[in-house]
Amino acid sequence: MCGFMVSTKKDISVQEFEKSFSSISYRGPDMTRIEEGKGIFGFYRLAIMGLEESGMQPFKRDGSMLVCNGEIYGFQEEKKKLESFGYTFLGNSDCEVLLPMFSHYGVEMFSRLDSEFALVLYDSVEDQFIAARDPIGIRPMFYGYSKVSHSIMFASEAKALTCLCSEVFPFPPGYYYKDGKFICYYDATSHKRSVEDISIICNGIRERLEKAVLKRLSSDVPVGFLLSGGLDSSLVCSIASRYTKSKIHTFAIGMSEDAIDLKYARQVAEHIGSIHTEVIMTKEEVISVLREVIYHLETWDITTIRASIGMYLLCKWIRENTDIRVLLTGEVSDELFGYKYTDFAPDAEEFQKESEKRIRELYMYDVLRADRCISGCSLEARVPFADLDFVDYVLGISPEKKMNTYGIGKYLLRKAFSDDNYLPEGILYREKAAFSDAVGHSMVDYLKEYANSYYSDMQFYDAKKKYLKHTPFTKEALLYREIFEEFYPGMSDFIVDFWMPNSNWAGCSVDDPSARVLSNYGNSGR
Repeated sequence: MCGFMVSTKKDISVQEFEKSFSSISYRGPDMTRIEEGKGIFGFYRLAIMGLEESGMQPFKRDGSMLVCNGEIYGFQEEKKKLESFGYTFLGNSDCEVLLPMFSHYGVEMFSRLDSEFALVLYDSVEDQFIAARDPIGIRPMFYGYSKVSHSIMFASEAKALTCLCSEVFPFPPGYYYKDGKFICYYDATSHKRSVEDISIICNGIRERLEKAVLKRLSSDVPVGFLLSGGLDSSLVCSIASRYTKSKIHTFAIGMSEDAIDLKYARQVAEHIGSIHTEVIMTKEEVISVLREVIYHLETWDITTIRASIGMYLLCKWIRENTDIRVLLTGEVSDELFGYKYTDFAPDAEEFQKESEKRIRELYMYDVLRADRCISGCSLEARVPFADLDFVDYVLGISPEKKMNTYGIGKYLLRKAFSDDNYLPEGILYREKAAFSDAVGHSMVDYLKEYANSYYSDMQFYDAKKKYLKHTPFTKEALLYREIFEEFYPGMSDFIVDFWMPNSNWAGCSVDDPSARVLSNYGNSGR
């Protein structure tokens, strides 16, 4: 990951800018640059593609300037095309193609990109600032308005803006900002319905996911894989192992006493022949890292925080003990193929609506978790299931075929990889376990126990009355909210609501976001 911040006016000093910007320095420890132009541009670089200094940002061309946190897939082909138009390049950074692309295509560039990105540019031709974010929101971006001039500012994380802006907002995925307006250029949930039969659908799923993984293996630094032992991360690892000449490096984490997925991750690693590492976390680590995790996440959401504890500790271990700088993960499959709770969807259209809602909100939950846990440890995340071609294809599959009418969730995804020995049968058709449970049921129990000991019943009753919006409904939720408020007072609208199953569906009216409380959890997590 990289990190940037842009002030569109020079209404603050470079020293003030640098002080606020330094709060996200961990996103890019390799190089730092702050440059004044029409405004002030700051960039922290984590060098992944084109490691030489010519890949350092901001990029400049004919008076225009650009910063981007992103990966531009297939940039080599775009670069050749632009060179044929007369553009020249200084290095091998993928993001160097962006200013020439903008000069050639204008804002149409954003819908052309096969990329996960957040960017801000100053266009010298029209003398204005333009910003854009990828359609899924894989890469983060926030904006706010300067307390001094009320001019717009942008940054990779909210914490870089909170001291300089009176209010801070998430930049909407799939939008660009121009002429003072936010304009939608790509709706990831707008799609055409497929009418193919099951065999054609499964071939389409397999081919697209393989392409999504393959393109994300390109890197000038070592790549690793987070392996939970569940279906999604196991498929990513299995596919990657087929496209690399050397053994891939996989990593799993769990509590010492009841980590459900460690044994399954070990089975997958043995099956694909990866170099596998297990990291064990303790109760003390879980509690001690909580504040640090919430600071990085910029959220108060229960399930996001729970699921981030293990992921953050694992990424921290990888950063401190290996030379790996890029991690592939298995997020976004649930939103496309269904959760445990979507088994309760009353009909196919409701299933589809829920899937589309979850895709639109990904940037506040699972995608946020992947970015902040990984970037917080100065690493880069890549998410194959969020590939736009893959997302568009799966959303276009008839929801009747995606619903769990097969006796097991995610049937189409499982069937797509049922041939050619991708995974052991017991892994491929194993019931899903929630990640925060799979690292060890005791982890969530420790967090609840800690929160319950922190507040008396009267304290909980009095304290939760302070928060009339997004009101905490358990002591655990209150603990997270109060830590969040210490860091980001009055900014709870970063997130729209608690991630919870759809309470309008029979069987989903629960008081905890974990799938463990659902009546259909069954053998999941065993």
